[in-house]
Amino acid sequence: MNYSESISFLYAQLPVFHREGAKAYKPGLGNIEALCNLMGQPQDSFKSLHIAGTNGKGSSSHFMASILQEHGYKVGLYTSPHLHSFTERIKINGIQVAEEWVADFVTNHQNLIETVRPSFFEWTVIMAFTYFKEQQVDYAIIETGLGGRLDSTNIISPLACLITNISFDHQDLLGDTLEKIASEKAGIIKSLIPVTISEKQPETSEVFLAKATSVNAPLQFASDIISAVDFTFTSPTWGEMKVNSPYKGHYQQKNIRGVWAWCEQIQSIIPLEAVKIKSGIERTRLNTGLQGRWEILGESPKIIADTGHNKSGITEIMQQIKQEGFDHLTIILGMVADKDINSVLSLFPTEASYYFSQANNPRAISALELQKLAATKGLNGKVVPSVNDAIALAKLNSKPSDGILICGSTYLVGEITF
Repeated sequence: MNYSESISFLYAQLPVFHREGAKAYKPGLGNIEALCNLMGQPQDSFKSLHIAGTNGKGSSSHFMASILQEHGYKVGLYTSPHLHSFTERIKINGIQVAEEWVADFVTNHQNLIETVRPSFFEWTVIMAFTYFKEQQVDYAIIETGLGGRLDSTNIISPLACLITNISFDHQDLLGDTLEKIASEKAGIIKSLIPVTISEKQPETSEVFLAKATSVNAPLQFASDIISAVDFTFTSPTWGEMKVNSPYKGHYQQKNIRGVWAWCEQIQSIIPLEAVKIKSGIERTRLNTGLQGRWEILGESPKIIADTGHNKSGITEIMQQIKQEGFDHLTIILGMVADKDINSVLSLFPTEASYYFSQANNPRAISALELQKLAATKGLNGKVVPSVNDAIALAKLNSKPSDGILICGSTYLVGEITF
């Protein structure tokens, strides 16, 4: 099979969460254990760092990978979902896995699919582990897919763990309270392995403390270690450091504080330098290629794309958009049907103009249905299914002093073509 044939084969053969939602979710480690056994335990051949959380885990994973790259290491990075290409999920020093390698892996290991019947995500995990083993990475940053306790990435024995923000998302699978969701995320905490918690939240702190205590894992909350004001971070070891984040979303200050505190915690395991932590964060876009986080796509009018899609993420975006001071705001919105759409829609401003769009994804709510739901919240606008057509129309109808925001779905942002 060539690359396109191999990806089509995987979509056809395996349950794919980003296309099918909960019915594609296979909780538990049985399948990944079987795959790792059959592939010679590739996850044990490299040193790893493990990251879980609701919001911020993708950004934090890329920040940490970039920091280690700045220190001269060969760094594997496994994240999901992808924006444009499947190969974005598996990178080494910012370079995506070659399409030819993916095609060869799928072609040569079809028997594993027939034997184990994994999910699409489980297959991508064993693919990443195998690639990092073959390429002999110094470190691999491994981002969980969903939850933590039963996530297939949780087969690794990491040097350290980071847990970012906890908020409501995937409640049907992870639980209907922040405490239950935090308990699932806390499943990556392991015996004697240090863990940093990016945000100290009243509903979840005790969950993490109890889990860490039960397994004698050193735990710290980033806000207890690092002060952060206007992207100036003060740490016990390295003092004060102003960081020019490549991603201007205010929420990134929380993510950077978490990563900086994590660096404090693991410096006895991986010696780190302040100047390279700073440059690593500032060069993340260059080093890792992370996109879709308060990404400025144009000026006059200013066009911003953000993959925020749940209540917590949209709350942060709406707080920041107010500070832009636009004369008028146009929002291009698309969502997936299995989110808490009504709660999220309640966060959007009624004075904005709207284009309702729809990603080319089976989970996407139709643009027409989204328009109808939005109208019940006082949000009125037109149905323009293609996000790129919506951007063109928004630009045509905006003044240089206006703003255009594209958000609500990772998949929608992934279809932007400029």
